[in-house]
Amino acid sequence: MRIAVPSNTPGGLEAERSDHFGHCDIFTIVDFNGKNEIEKVFTIANGDHAAGGCLVPVKVLHEGGAEAIIVGGMGARPMQGFAEVGIAVYFADRNTMKTVADVVAKFVEGQLPRMNTDQVCKGSGNCHH
Repeated sequence: MRIAVPSNTPGGLEAERSDHFGHCDIFTIVDFNGKNEIEKVFTIANGDHAAGGCLVPVKVLHEGGAEAIIVGGMGARPMQGFAEVGIAVYFADRNTMKTVADVVAKFVEGQLPRMNTDQVCKGSGNCHH
């Protein structure tokens, strides 16, 4: 299993999560073996948000082999894009999970819910994703 967590530079398990996945510096990628043990941690640079809008991260992560992304929020357009390429979207509260390691620990414990389309940000400006 390969998951992606939007991160601030320099990335990695101790990195702070990014507030906005579409504008994050990089994605920390975590590969797990069949026993939910971390095999590998590396980063993938995010693309230019302006060039393709909210679907840039979808393309970047799909090409990078991600099977899931863990975010603090997301709009409808990227949510649909991730669904179309088969990348599951999980929610992790930013107030309780501030680092990539916090998110990974909760993911391994099965404590992160999958996001549904009725949970997407509506563009009101008060949603951090």
